[in-house]
Amino acid sequence: MEITPIAHYRGSFGSKFCIPRQSLLVEELEGRIVFEDGFRVREALRGLEDFSHIWLIWGFSANKPAKGSWQPTVRPPRLGGNTALGVFATRSPYHPNSLGLSCVRLQRIEDMELVVSGADLADGTPIYDIKPYIAYADSVPDAACGFARESPRAVLNVIIPDNIGLSEKQKAALAKVLALDPRPAYQDDPSRIYAMKYDGKDLRFKVSGNILEVVSYGD
Repeated sequence: MEITPIAHYRGSFGSKFCIPRQSLLVEELEGRIVFEDGFRVREALRGLEDFSHIWLIWGFSANKPAKGSWQPTVRPPRLGGNTALGVFATRSPYHPNSLGLSCVRLQRIEDMELVVSGADLADGTPIYDIKPYIAYADSVPDAACGFARESPRAVLNVIIPDNIGLSEKQKAALAKVLALDPRPAYQDDPSRIYAMKYDGKDLRFKVSGNILEVVSYGD
Protein backbone atom coordinates (compact mmCIF):
# COMPACT_ATOMS: atom_id res chain seq x y z
CA MET A 1 0.00 0.00 0.00
CA GLU A 2 1.28 3.43 -0.90
CA ILE A 3 0.09 6.53 0.92
CA THR A 4 0.78 10.13 0.09
CA PRO A 5 0.49 13.26 2.24
CA ILE A 6 -2.72 15.19 1.82
CA ALA A 7 -1.36 18.09 3.88
CA HIS A 8 1.48 19.23 6.13
CA TYR A 9 1.42 20.64 9.63
CA ARG A 10 2.83 24.13 10.17
CA GLY A 11 3.67 24.92 13.77
CA SER A 12 6.19 26.31 16.23
CA PHE A 13 8.68 23.46 16.61
CA GLY A 14 11.40 23.05 14.00
CA SER A 15 12.61 19.72 15.43
CA LYS A 16 11.27 16.95 17.65
CA PHE A 17 13.08 18.17 20.78
CA CYS A 18 10.67 19.78 23.27
CA ILE A 19 7.50 18.79 21.41
CA PRO A 20 4.84 17.65 23.93
CA ARG A 21 4.92 13.87 24.26
CA GLN A 22 1.16 13.59 23.66
CA SER A 23 -1.42 15.71 21.93
CA LEU A 24 -3.70 18.07 23.90
CA LEU A 25 -1.18 18.40 26.74
CA VAL A 26 -0.56 22.01 25.71
CA GLU A 27 -3.68 23.42 24.08
CA GLU A 28 -2.03 26.84 23.89
CA LEU A 29 0.10 25.56 21.01
CA GLU A 30 -1.55 26.58 17.76
CA GLY A 31 -0.73 25.43 14.24
CA ARG A 32 -2.21 24.96 10.81
CA ILE A 33 -2.99 22.03 8.55
CA VAL A 34 -2.04 23.20 5.04
CA PHE A 35 -3.43 21.03 2.26
CA GLU A 36 -1.52 19.94 -0.80
CA ASP A 37 -2.82 21.30 -4.10
CA GLY A 38 -4.61 18.10 -5.11
CA PHE A 39 -6.52 17.99 -1.80
CA ARG A 40 -7.26 21.70 -1.40
CA VAL A 41 -10.92 21.18 -2.20
CA ARG A 42 -13.59 23.06 -0.28
CA GLU A 43 -16.19 20.30 -0.62
CA ALA A 44 -13.88 17.89 1.23
CA LEU A 45 -14.27 20.00 4.39
CA ARG A 46 -18.05 20.33 4.24
CA GLY A 47 -19.47 19.60 7.72
CA LEU A 48 -16.10 19.51 9.48
CA GLU A 49 -16.80 22.87 11.14
CA ASP A 50 -19.41 21.12 13.31
CA PHE A 51 -16.72 19.10 15.13
CA SER A 52 -14.59 20.45 17.98
CA HIS A 53 -11.81 17.84 17.64
CA ILE A 54 -10.25 15.82 14.85
CA TRP A 55 -7.90 12.88 14.48
CA LEU A 56 -4.73 13.36 12.47
CA ILE A 57 -2.98 10.37 10.92
CA TRP A 58 0.58 11.44 10.21
CA GLY A 59 4.14 10.33 9.61
CA PHE A 60 7.16 10.43 11.91
CA SER A 61 9.26 12.20 9.30
CA ALA A 62 12.22 12.56 11.70
CA ASN A 63 12.24 8.87 12.73
CA LYS A 64 12.28 6.58 9.72
CA PRO A 65 13.80 3.17 10.51
CA ALA A 66 15.69 1.45 7.72
CA LYS A 67 13.42 -0.83 5.74
CA GLY A 68 13.10 -4.19 7.43
CA SER A 69 14.77 -3.03 10.64
CA TRP A 70 12.88 -2.33 13.85
CA GLN A 71 13.23 -3.07 17.55
CA PRO A 72 10.58 -5.08 19.41
CA THR A 73 11.22 -3.17 22.67
CA VAL A 74 11.69 0.51 23.53
CA ARG A 75 12.39 2.46 26.72
CA PRO A 76 9.64 5.04 27.30
CA PRO A 77 10.78 8.44 28.68
CA ARG A 78 7.73 8.28 30.97
CA LEU A 79 9.46 5.45 32.85
CA GLY A 80 12.80 7.24 33.07
CA GLY A 81 14.28 5.53 30.01
CA ASN A 82 15.30 2.53 32.12
CA THR A 83 12.42 0.10 31.57
CA ALA A 84 11.98 -1.84 28.35
CA LEU A 85 8.46 -2.41 27.07
CA GLY A 86 7.09 -3.92 23.89
CA VAL A 87 6.98 -1.34 21.11
CA PHE A 88 3.27 -2.03 20.57
CA ALA A 89 2.60 -1.18 24.23
CA THR A 90 3.99 2.33 23.74
CA ARG A 91 3.53 5.40 21.58
CA SER A 92 7.20 5.52 20.71
CA PRO A 93 8.03 7.01 17.30
CA TYR A 94 10.06 3.90 16.51
CA HIS A 95 7.21 1.70 15.32
CA PRO A 96 7.76 -0.42 12.19
CA ASN A 97 5.77 1.90 9.92
CA SER A 98 6.41 5.28 11.61
CA LEU A 99 2.75 6.32 11.63
CA GLY A 100 1.33 8.61 14.30
CA LEU A 101 -2.19 9.31 15.53
CA SER A 102 -3.10 12.54 17.33
CA CYS A 103 -6.31 14.13 18.52
CA VAL A 104 -6.29 17.92 18.26
CA ARG A 105 -8.81 20.71 18.78
CA LEU A 106 -10.17 22.24 15.60
CA GLN A 107 -10.26 25.95 16.30
CA ARG A 108 -11.57 27.08 12.91
CA ILE A 109 -11.34 26.66 9.15
CA GLU A 110 -9.62 29.65 7.59
CA ASP A 111 -8.63 30.18 3.95
CA MET A 112 -8.93 26.44 3.26
CA GLU A 113 -6.56 25.66 6.15
CA LEU A 114 -7.39 24.01 9.46
CA VAL A 115 -6.30 26.03 12.49
CA VAL A 116 -5.74 23.50 15.28
CA SER A 117 -4.39 23.53 18.82
CA GLY A 118 -2.77 20.98 21.09
CA ALA A 119 -0.76 19.17 18.40
CA ASP A 120 2.33 17.13 19.28
CA LEU A 121 3.89 17.60 15.84
CA ALA A 122 6.97 19.22 14.35
CA ASP A 123 6.69 21.84 11.65
CA GLY A 124 6.47 20.13 8.25
CA THR A 125 5.01 16.85 9.52
CA PRO A 126 3.16 15.06 6.70
CA ILE A 127 -0.55 14.47 7.30
CA TYR A 128 -1.96 11.36 5.63
CA ASP A 129 -5.58 11.55 6.69
CA ILE A 130 -8.06 13.49 8.84
CA LYS A 131 -11.09 12.09 10.62
CA PRO A 132 -13.58 13.70 13.02
CA TYR A 133 -13.40 12.82 16.71
CA ILE A 134 -16.70 11.26 17.81
CA ALA A 135 -17.11 11.13 21.58
CA TYR A 136 -19.46 8.17 21.88
CA ALA A 137 -17.15 5.97 19.81
CA ASP A 138 -13.72 7.37 20.64
CA SER A 139 -13.96 8.04 24.38
CA VAL A 140 -13.64 5.16 26.86
CA PRO A 141 -13.66 6.76 30.36
CA ASP A 142 -12.94 3.52 32.24
CA ALA A 143 -10.18 2.26 29.93
CA ALA A 144 -7.10 0.65 31.50
CA CYS A 145 -4.03 2.72 30.58
CA GLY A 146 -1.09 0.61 31.72
CA PHE A 147 1.95 2.67 32.72
CA ALA A 148 0.32 5.91 31.46
CA ARG A 149 -2.56 6.17 33.88
CA GLU A 150 -2.03 9.85 34.72
CA SER A 151 -1.42 12.88 32.56
CA PRO A 152 2.12 14.32 32.73
CA ARG A 153 2.26 17.29 35.09
CA ALA A 154 4.38 20.41 35.27
CA VAL A 155 7.55 19.76 37.26
CA LEU A 156 9.66 22.84 36.46
CA ASN A 157 9.21 26.52 37.18
CA VAL A 158 9.92 28.39 33.94
CA ILE A 159 11.55 31.82 33.74
CA ILE A 160 11.24 33.66 30.42
CA PRO A 161 12.74 37.19 30.30
CA ASP A 162 10.25 39.92 29.43
CA ASN A 163 12.50 41.39 26.74
CA ILE A 164 13.27 38.17 24.93
CA GLY A 165 11.25 39.00 21.82
CA LEU A 166 8.29 36.66 22.22
CA SER A 167 4.64 37.66 22.27
CA GLU A 168 2.59 36.91 25.37
CA LYS A 169 0.83 34.15 23.45
CA GLN A 170 4.14 32.58 22.44
CA LYS A 171 5.47 32.81 25.98
CA ALA A 172 2.35 31.21 27.47
CA ALA A 173 2.59 28.21 25.15
CA LEU A 174 6.35 27.90 25.57
CA ALA A 175 6.19 28.08 29.37
CA LYS A 176 3.65 25.26 29.52
CA VAL A 177 5.74 23.09 27.18
CA LEU A 178 8.96 23.62 29.10
CA ALA A 179 7.32 23.12 32.51
CA LEU A 180 6.73 19.48 31.52
CA ASP A 181 10.55 19.02 31.38
CA PRO A 182 11.42 18.01 27.81
CA ARG A 183 14.92 16.81 28.71
CA PRO A 184 15.87 13.14 28.43
CA ALA A 185 15.46 11.50 31.83
CA TYR A 186 19.18 10.76 32.11
CA GLN A 187 20.28 14.38 31.67
CA ASP A 188 20.53 16.58 34.77
CA ASP A 189 23.51 18.88 34.29
CA PRO A 190 22.90 22.46 35.50
CA SER A 191 25.76 23.75 33.33
CA ARG A 192 24.30 22.35 30.11
CA ILE A 193 22.61 24.69 27.63
CA TYR A 194 19.79 23.07 25.69
CA ALA A 195 18.82 24.33 22.23
CA MET A 196 15.60 24.06 20.28
CA LYS A 197 13.87 25.63 17.29
CA TYR A 198 10.81 27.68 18.24
CA ASP A 199 8.87 29.67 15.65
CA GLY A 200 11.82 29.68 13.30
CA LYS A 201 14.47 30.90 15.73
CA ASP A 202 17.00 29.29 18.05
CA LEU A 203 15.93 29.22 21.68
CA ARG A 204 18.29 28.15 24.47
CA PHE A 205 17.59 27.28 28.08
CA LYS A 206 19.22 25.76 31.14
CA VAL A 207 17.86 23.86 34.12
CA SER A 208 19.03 23.94 37.72
CA GLY A 209 17.00 22.02 40.25
CA ASN A 210 13.38 22.72 39.46
CA ILE A 211 14.08 26.07 37.73
CA LEU A 212 14.25 26.29 33.95
CA GLU A 213 15.52 29.59 32.59
CA VAL A 214 15.37 30.69 28.96
CA VAL A 215 18.72 32.36 28.26
CA SER A 216 18.42 33.44 24.62
CA TYR A 217 16.13 33.57 21.62
CA GLY A 218 17.17 34.69 18.14
CA ASP A 219 18.56 33.75 14.73
